[in-house]
Amino acid sequence: MWKTRLAARQHSRSLHCTTRRLQTTPKAVIDIKDGTFYKKYPSATDTKSSNPPLFPGLNFSLLNTAGGQATPQYWSVLSPSSLARTTFLQVLAGQHICLPPTARSYPYFSEVAESPQHAIKYVGFDADRGSSVGGTSVRGAYLSARYESRREETDFSVHDYLIGHTELNALEHDLTMNDKQALDEVVEQLNLGKLMSMPVANLSNGQTRRARIAKALMARPEVLLLDGPFMGLDPRTLVTMSGVLKHLAQQQKPRLITSLRPEDGVPDWVSHLVVVGDKLEILAQGPKAEIFAQQRNAGPSVTKSILAAAQHGHDATSSVKLSRDGFAKTSPPLLPGEPLVEMTGVKVAYGDKVVLGDWNQTSDGEETAGLHWNLHRGQRCGIFGPNGSGKTTMLSLITSDHPQTYSLPIKLFGRSRLPESGQAGISLFDIQTRMGHSSPEVHAFFPKGLTVRRALQSAWADAPMARPELDEAARRRVDACLRWFGKELRPESGSSMIEKIGHWLGAGSSPSKTQSEEALSVYNQMIQHGKDLAWTDDTRFAELSFSNQRLVLFLRAVVASPDLVILDEALSGIDEAIRDKALLFLSHGEQIAAVIDGQAQLSVISKLDKVVFAGLSPAQAVLVISHSREDVPGCLREWICLPEPGEGRGPRTGTLPGPLELNPEGWNDVWGR
Repeated sequence: MWKTRLAARQHSRSLHCTTRRLQTTPKAVIDIKDGTFYKKYPSATDTKSSNPPLFPGLNFSLLNTAGGQATPQYWSVLSPSSLARTTFLQVLAGQHICLPPTARSYPYFSEVAESPQHAIKYVGFDADRGSSVGGTSVRGAYLSARYESRREETDFSVHDYLIGHTELNALEHDLTMNDKQALDEVVEQLNLGKLMSMPVANLSNGQTRRARIAKALMARPEVLLLDGPFMGLDPRTLVTMSGVLKHLAQQQKPRLITSLRPEDGVPDWVSHLVVVGDKLEILAQGPKAEIFAQQRNAGPSVTKSILAAAQHGHDATSSVKLSRDGFAKTSPPLLPGEPLVEMTGVKVAYGDKVVLGDWNQTSDGEETAGLHWNLHRGQRCGIFGPNGSGKTTMLSLITSDHPQTYSLPIKLFGRSRLPESGQAGISLFDIQTRMGHSSPEVHAFFPKGLTVRRALQSAWADAPMARPELDEAARRRVDACLRWFGKELRPESGSSMIEKIGHWLGAGSSPSKTQSEEALSVYNQMIQHGKDLAWTDDTRFAELSFSNQRLVLFLRAVVASPDLVILDEALSGIDEAIRDKALLFLSHGEQIAAVIDGQAQLSVISKLDKVVFAGLSPAQAVLVISHSREDVPGCLREWICLPEPGEGRGPRTGTLPGPLELNPEGWNDVWGR
């Protein structure tokens, strides 16, 4: 009898413990168990290239740790591929076909009767990527519009943007108590109080980022997915943004998942990582401390490189002989030629508010007011400074988008915009033909319906939609760019014809005379028939991935070899491998295929003596704006760093001994750290 009672008591205690464990085990907010995803429902006619599986066999769980049910988990997605980062977040948000359908579920949302579409908000920080999930992007205005001193009726304020009052002739409506409470909360969380009456178009990069996050929070989502929140931020604003995100994450209202590039590093407050490869496969996931502790024993070498970059950055070692774009650690600058841009005492103000040149600067031994700065042929210069310091204003004066360019002491290519005594003013079309410009703003407003070939050809046009008249040399340049990046722009095609010829000749070996003659014959046939580029006349710019769209606009800026190449965050959001290849192409064109273990590898085009595009020439100047050291070309030697707004001190200038990759201390010099 006593044995029966003991067994019953033990059974009762076991049931009580099991019940207590079930009660304290948090439900999953997002739960994926052995799921494989597709952009469209797979069919028998699909090929692996036309409809590839995304994250095959994925397992991932975001637990509901709010309310102290368990130790909080703060997740980030780490990958060198922007496509991989975005696709993973899209999968979490309910995008893409899941097979089997039951593999992806949202148990907590079912319990609280919310749909994933309303409970999950996505905010992307690359051009208009925000519209892909959730529609939280700020609609921009044409670049010059943000510099007008007069405010337009369409320049809605941050307050209007947050409450959705952004339509012309919108009906007046009173906010509910819940709306007012939500607005007060997000304004305090993101420190937007002083910005509420400011036009959205006038916000700096960091301010716009906070406004977009606040807009998403107004919907009170359960999960907030932030894609690249640190991309394009200067070092100081990056620290501020990290603090804002840490506060949001710890509150868990909403639960926060961010995506990171390896060069962003991993913030201290992030507890868990998903490491994703560029082929859309999970390389590692779990607690951050465990993943970094296992770094030395990580599986694929690519995993080790991603984790090493995230933990230690890309600082070079003394054993590296050349940067990734083919420059030695000590590489002297080119001799400067004639001035292309001359600013002699430039000061931009809107009424009493000065946004550029609010300082005295020594020029030719005399202290005078405003910005004094020149850019010469042969110079490769960077414009740096914190968000809101006037970099975009300065650039808009150079491109002549700013309306005050006409009245300020500025010369472009030796001429003012307005006629002077004995000299005609320079026209906008003259300026456009002598500048190649790539930036997020260009990307946002570039005609998406153009074919890939027409997009590059527009480098010779007065406007992107105009059809230019190209001579044979220009057509060969376009073909050269498309062939060089054929594998990147059209990954489903496999190896490019140039790669196949290179493998045939033998990588790194000296081909025989017969091999060279046969390779040259195949190459000439390829050039003559152009069958390998037929896709460029059928594929639209809009059909390319975000990274490849940025790549095409980068090539558009350099293909015509303009006097001045302007790269304003041009490589922001481009996948790491493509970015490195683009930087190498900028300086060396088709001459160097790659830099491997610090050694430059001659391309098959060089071996065949068929180089069409040789990179930058000494007659060209380059102007770079970037907040990321990894996006700065290795050829950059001169720099100017604008001060914080309202400081009243002048800009700092300096030079670099060589590429930042091999001289990382130069980045601290630029930012005065």
